[in-house]
Order: sequence, then structure tokens, then C-alpha cells
Amino acid sequence: MKINRYVAAGLVILIIVAGSLLALFLDNQLTNGSGPSQTSNPGVIKVVAAENFWGSLVSQLGGKYVNVTSIVTNPNTDPHEYESNAQDAADIANAGFVIVNGAGYDSWALLLISASHTKGQVVLNVQELLNQSATANPHFWYSPTYVNITVKAMYNDLVAIDPKERVYFTQQYAALNASLGPYNGLIDQIREQFNGTKVAATESIFVYMANATGLDLVSPAAFMNAVSEGNDPPAQSEVQFDQLLENHTAAVLVYNEQTVTPLTTTIRELAASEGIPQVGITETVQPPNVTFEAWMYAELVSLYGALNASATG
Repeated sequence: MKINRYVAAGLVILIIVAGSLLALFLDNQLTNGSGPSQTSNPGVIKVVAAENFWGSLVSQLGGKYVNVTSIVTNPNTDPHEYESNAQDAADIANAGFVIVNGAGYDSWALLLISASHTKGQVVLNVQELLNQSATANPHFWYSPTYVNITVKAMYNDLVAIDPKERVYFTQQYAALNASLGPYNGLIDQIREQFNGTKVAATESIFVYMANATGLDLVSPAAFMNAVSEGNDPPAQSEVQFDQLLENHTAAVLVYNEQTVTPLTTTIRELAASEGIPQVGITETVQPPNVTFEAWMYAELVSLYGALNASATG
């Protein structure tokens, strides 16, 4: 999320797009140049999600009438560091429906969308949907409220793209909301049982979920934001973070498993030495073959267990 990263990424993307123009032209010729290409199955919408958390949700909504490609899926990389390639450019150029997170999280996708100029393509930008600024905390999928709003928007877009399948999409929408029930229920349970409990997090990824569960996130914002952006946090914020752990002000430490730095490792070691329970969370669906709600529910179970351990320890 560094500005310099985006400038460099923009140059790379321009090169990628230029290098893939011939392939895209040939592919568009095969589809008569009449807008987004279809999959090998007539009537199936080609969907591209910049990240697999949105991809999982739209896949469940669309069911048999969508073919979803999620671009950022690798559990061993930091999504903030993702660099697009020619295949990404081709996938986006040939999609009828593209979902991006926005807020600087996937600027590479927005550049590819702009470069492709695909006729008739529907683009859902979650940041814009939520009326958030381009500089907002981009981890919208950690807010159950934002997830519900986005799922409804996905449903509406699918119906608009293929209105003859409205009944099917409506059934899928109801099924997905039911499947999200345990996830929403556990959020409510944590809020009822541990409301106001002080916790710390190494990154701002946890801010929305802390708010939803009623937890008091006491780690310095300057520290969390800097680590999320791949920067060194202010020295004073590091001192404050250490004190939160040494004084046992924070009952639990939440950390991002996909961002490992010497600083976050040191923080985790300090928490371990102080006997503070830790919870690892990820930015993308892990493992990649499970649903969004299964992934989130598993993380919440870990959080609930750590809060219980702290309360009874």
C-alpha cells in the first residue's frame, strides 16, 4: 500500500497491458468483439474477483451460472505486495463482472479495468459501494456489516446481468445468508461475553472485527497502520505496544499470518513470554478451497478460545 509501490506497479501494468494486447485482440475476435466473452457454457457469467474473499461469496451467489476467477489467493504472500501479470489483464478484459476491493488495496486491478475498456462490463468497487474514502482502512471484509452490504450488491448485479435467472439467484442469496448465520452468531456471542475486553493487534486488519465484537482495540493506531502499509512504525508507538504486553493491558494479541517481519516476530515473542494468548488471522481465505464463512468462523473460534483462556488464566 505504499505510494511508491503503486507508482512502480502502474508502470509494470502498462507494460503488461501493452504486451498482452495481441492476445486480447485475438480473444475478442473469437467472441465477435461484442463485449465480455462468455465461458464455454452459454449463459454462464465470467466473473473476476481481485481477491478470493469476494470471489468465494460471489461464487456461492452465482452458483451454476457463474465461472469465478479469484486473482489473489496465495497463502504465502502478502496481498499488499501483489503484482499483476498478463493473465490477470486477460482475465479482467474478458470478464462480464469484476469485483474489486478498492481503497488502495488492489489499485493494480483498477488500472487493468481502465486499460481494457471492456464493453458492457459491470464493476463492483466495494470501497465506493460503502461510500468510503480512497484512504480508508481497506479491510472491509472483516466487517460483518460491510460483508452483508456487499453480498446484497453482488446479488443485485448478478440479477441485472442475467435477469432471467432472478429466481435462482434469489435462492442462492437466501442460502448464503443462512450459511453466514453461524459466523454472525459467533460475533454476537463474543460481543455479549467479552464486550470491552482490551486486545492488541499488529495491524489495522483487525479494526473492523474488533468493533463488531465489541472488543477494545488498544494497540497504537500509528503502529498498526504502519505495519499494514509495510512501513516502520514510529518509535514511540513501538514502546507503547511493548508496554501493553508487559503490563498485561491487552488480554489477547492478534497478528497477521501473511505479514511476517522482524518487528512482528519480536512482538509475538514478547507476548509469548508474558503468557498472552495469540490469534493468527489472514488477509485472504485460508485454506483457499474453503468458503468465506468457514474461514471467518474458524478465526472467530480461535479468537473466542483465546479470550476464554485469558479470562480463566
